[in-house]
Order: sequence, then C-alpha cells, then structure tokens
Amino acid sequence: MIQFVNNFPGFRLFNKIIISDWLTKIAKTEGKTIANIQYIFCSDAEILDINKSFLKHNYYTDIITFDYSQNNDLEAEIYISIETVRSNALLFHVKPTEELNRVIVHGLLHLVGFDDKSRLKAEEMRKKENLCLEQLNKMIIKQKKSVSRGTKSINKL
Repeated sequence: MIQFVNNFPGFRLFNKIIISDWLTKIAKTEGKTIANIQYIFCSDAEILDINKSFLKHNYYTDIITFDYSQNNDLEAEIYISIETVRSNALLFHVKPTEELNRVIVHGLLHLVGFDDKSRLKAEEMRKKENLCLEQLNKMIIKQKKSVSRGTKSINKL
C-alpha cells in the first residue's frame, strides 16, 4: 500500500493512482513488494526539524527516507519538502511536477538498494531516475488517451 499524506497547505498531488502503479511496477522490477510506504509532503521547517532531530543534520533537504523494510517487503516513511522541491525545480529549470516525481522515485530507489554516496553511484541512480520518469510519462500519456477515447464514446451517445 502506498499512502500520500499532505502536510503542506495549498499543495495537491495529481495522478495518485498512476504514481502508485508506477512505484509498484518499479519495486516489482527490482524484485521487491511494497508493503507500506507513506509519502509525507511537508514544509522546509518540518523537514529541517526531522533532519536535526533524527539525523543530527542542520540543513534543509528535499527528501528524508526512514526505511523499515524487511527482506523484500518495502516499508518506509518518506518525507518530501515541497518548498525545496519547488526551489530545486527553479534551480534545475524543470517543472515542479517533474522535480517532485524525481524526488518521489529517488526515495523508492533508495529503498530497493540504489545509493548516491559516490559520484559514480549518483550518476547510476540519476540514469535510473530518468528511465523511471520516462515510464511514468508514458503511463500518464496512455491514461490521457484512454480518458480522451472514453469522452469521445460518451459524446457519440
């Protein structure tokens, strides 16, 4: 089960079902099953507090993942700062939605065993993120076409 918890006023996650299906497929491809993952969307202040309290880091970040997985069953709490995601989108010249989706999959990739501690590992992880984002975009396009076809059918009645 994947849950999306919104602790950030004014934020709304679109395509929840597609994103859940996407993440489930990625996990399955990596030989894992999603037992229970919560994505918690929060503010910079909240993620800084978590970073200080639990990791003893005094800086902002876009994502913090608490991994409770056992064997191949993925369980985690993944905190994502919407403010930092928006700032990074501006910095990297991408749409905020694209940056958010990258951060969402980044958390999952950590859970399935990817890391970004070295430059080489970070490049490898970025390539995997890009492949995953392409997969998500295809799923969204397919859904839009399906909805469009359904609307045309209804209009013919």
